[in-house]
Amino acid sequence: MNANTPSDNIKFYEVNSLKIPVLYEESSLLPIGSIQLVFIGGGSVYDGDKIGLARLGASILNEGTKELGATKFSQALEQKAIDISANAGTQTLGITLNFLKEEQKDAINFLHDLIQSPNLTQDTLKKVQTRTISGLLNKKNDFDYIARETLMGLLFQNTPLAHPALGTIQSVEGIGLADIKAYIRENLALSRLVIIIGGDINIDKTLAMLKPLLDTLPIGQKVSAHHYEANPKSREKILYKDTQQAYIYFGSPFVMGDLKKDAYKAKVMSLILGANGFGSRLMEEIRVKRGLAYSAYMRVAMDNIASYTTGYLQTELKNQSKSIELIKQVIDTFIQKGVTQQELDDAKKFLLGSEPLRNETLSGRLYAKFHNFYLGLPLDFDQTELKQIQDLSLKELNDYIKSHTEIKNLSFGIVSKKEGK
Repeated sequence: MNANTPSDNIKFYEVNSLKIPVLYEESSLLPIGSIQLVFIGGGSVYDGDKIGLARLGASILNEGTKELGATKFSQALEQKAIDISANAGTQTLGITLNFLKEEQKDAINFLHDLIQSPNLTQDTLKKVQTRTISGLLNKKNDFDYIARETLMGLLFQNTPLAHPALGTIQSVEGIGLADIKAYIRENLALSRLVIIIGGDINIDKTLAMLKPLLDTLPIGQKVSAHHYEANPKSREKILYKDTQQAYIYFGSPFVMGDLKKDAYKAKVMSLILGANGFGSRLMEEIRVKRGLAYSAYMRVAMDNIASYTTGYLQTELKNQSKSIELIKQVIDTFIQKGVTQQELDDAKKFLLGSEPLRNETLSGRLYAKFHNFYLGLPLDFDQTELKQIQDLSLKELNDYIKSHTEIKNLSFGIVSKKEGK
């Protein structure tokens, strides 16, 4: 195989009677390799009452092994130009290993050591807790963060999506070493694993080198898929701070049907309404025509865990009410009247030109494959989607837009300043 390997590469590697999905692409463009172990269920949405647990657990995995500690482990990796990093997202825990081709054996040995003996000590936990709490204290003056979290609390009240992924100071302080150990033991399991391999390395040989590590992992249990609906009722919450600007985050439900059939229409709709910066409806009406904000943005978020719209703008305090009303007006007109042929043509030109660029790099292609795999789509669905966009007619798009009246049910999370007497 070479750099032009088709994008539908998937195999299943059997470990302890389990068939582990392996997404891969061999590329000889550079003498490097990349291995990602993605554990589905290790993300923040599964934190339960230990809000911030996933992020804290991933942070611990970035602190080296118990034998070497963070500093010596990092130095040992650096000497061989090896990088290992762990990250917890909304739904997954990922451990990424990048290395020079010639260092593959040592790189996998380091990964084995880390997973077998992470630096699970009270001192390490205290260190990452202190760092996390320090970050949360800094967030107290990050009005974008506050407004965004306020909006998510309104859209997804009483669900894990309403919780800050980093946790709160109180929740982080309440997480103990036993919680971290249970998190790692539960999530580093074969039943939750997807392996992603890319670079100038042989896939079968790489899997054989990973086998001793994989044999040590427990089978564990798969997690059930979660899906949350955004609040259908319009709500608004204003937090008052000492600010000279109004930070306005807004969003609404978005009913996403069959991704195979409709995702491309939602993508074009999103781009024209507010996801394309200059040229989008929101930017034109709010900044270009009225000068109410430096930027205005809105997009359709599509995932298997939730689908909704989200947007933001920052404006002078005196323009807060006017901007909010204009957002509502722009969206209402968009739903009623749809888009023009010129807007559709411009959106097609942008998407058909920019989407292939996202897959120019190996990491971009591997990410796209995993994203499609996780959504239950063909691995090469990006190519199908480009063809769908190319063939999209104005009537099809406008009929689709007019069917989504739910996006007018906007909620607003706002950071502002109380008016003086």
